[in-house]
Amino acid sequence: MIFESLSNKLQGALNKLKGKGKLNEKDIDEAMRDIRLSLLEADVNFKVVKDFIKSVKERSMGSEVMESLTPGQQVVKIVNEEMIKILGEKESKIQFSSSEVTVIMMCGLQGAGKTTTAGKLALRFKKQNKRPLLVACDIYRPAAIKQLEVVGKSVEVPVFKIEGETDPVLIAEKSLQEARKNGNDVLIIDTAGRLHIDEKLMAELIQIRNRVKPSEVLLVLDAMTGQDAVKIAESFNKDMEITGLILTKVDGDARGGAAISIRAVTSKPIKFVTTGEKMADLEAFHPDRMASRILGMGDLLSLIEKAQESFDSKKVKEMEEKLRGQGFTLDDFLDQMEQMKSLGPLDQLLEMIPGANSKQLKNLKIDEKELVYIKAIIQSMTKKERKDPSIINGSRRKRIANGSGTSVQRVNKLLKQFIETQKMMKKMGGMNKMMKKGGRFKMPF
Repeated sequence: MIFESLSNKLQGALNKLKGKGKLNEKDIDEAMRDIRLSLLEADVNFKVVKDFIKSVKERSMGSEVMESLTPGQQVVKIVNEEMIKILGEKESKIQFSSSEVTVIMMCGLQGAGKTTTAGKLALRFKKQNKRPLLVACDIYRPAAIKQLEVVGKSVEVPVFKIEGETDPVLIAEKSLQEARKNGNDVLIIDTAGRLHIDEKLMAELIQIRNRVKPSEVLLVLDAMTGQDAVKIAESFNKDMEITGLILTKVDGDARGGAAISIRAVTSKPIKFVTTGEKMADLEAFHPDRMASRILGMGDLLSLIEKAQESFDSKKVKEMEEKLRGQGFTLDDFLDQMEQMKSLGPLDQLLEMIPGANSKQLKNLKIDEKELVYIKAIIQSMTKKERKDPSIINGSRRKRIANGSGTSVQRVNKLLKQFIETQKMMKKMGGMNKMMKKGGRFKMPF
């Protein structure tokens, strides 16, 4: 889970208040002490913690809480609002030029995931009908250019490089000319990093910035480095005047110190976060949604957006028509399962559901290997069996189990799941209608 440790502790502190019909100053002081400790243990900047606690306590001691019928809930509301303020209040979007090439310069230290993140950004812009061009300006790190080419190929975005060129400033300049010539409207420059900040690195980055005049200078930071990430951001911002940040490896960060501190310390917005290793695992950073997830309130909007991006609208419409005509088959079931899988890890999806208890999610074992078994079983059936599962008798079940390397029990379980999914989908009144309204949906496995 994202920021699991911090989330558990904050929720624990706030849950103590929720059940109380009345609050006094002692109750609030105890809650503030627990919250302060939770934030400090999560590696949140000390000054940020101090200011946060001061604001929450002042508001919690006011009449809106002390005279409320549900004072505990009012305090939770205040904590949520103050957390949103720290995280940046609203989403900070990339400003695309309508007439000129939008130049995005990526910077950061080695190991933060800069090159991969450049590819993830390119894929995101492609989905927005842009024509990105990746630029290989890291001429120092062995195989850096090759890595960018592999990344570019995986997202089907061209990579600009100049073989044997040792001047990254010249490469950046030439890439801008190339973008204009070929009609690329977004230029993503992957610059060199170092193991630490030094004058040579900064001088080179400043030269590139001055020469190509980027619309955005994005600093890529490893969220798991905590306070170090904040210090790095301060240094880069001082010399480079960055316009925003991208936090990587957020899915592996149990603490959350960098995400909570960085906006308050640098005054620069977090624009994106990476939540996994796949090229599609890049999310726009929404302060309100992140605060909601940290406090265990879920994030339905992001979940719905993921579904809308991942589901093929044409296939959704076809499936709806099949349901109406009683034609939903096991092939359709497998297709639906593959689309659900593309939404991302199931535990990350579940934590977006409001009211989902983080401790319960931790104990919930989500075995994604089960999806592999389901696929093997369905693919071991004949076309006739996939179209009409009612003909699958005992001997057929045994043959399917042997063919898929599973057991008759697994085959029985799948057929039962299929029948339940079929019934559930009929009740939904059409997937297309549900997706348009952003309604609830149930995973078929």
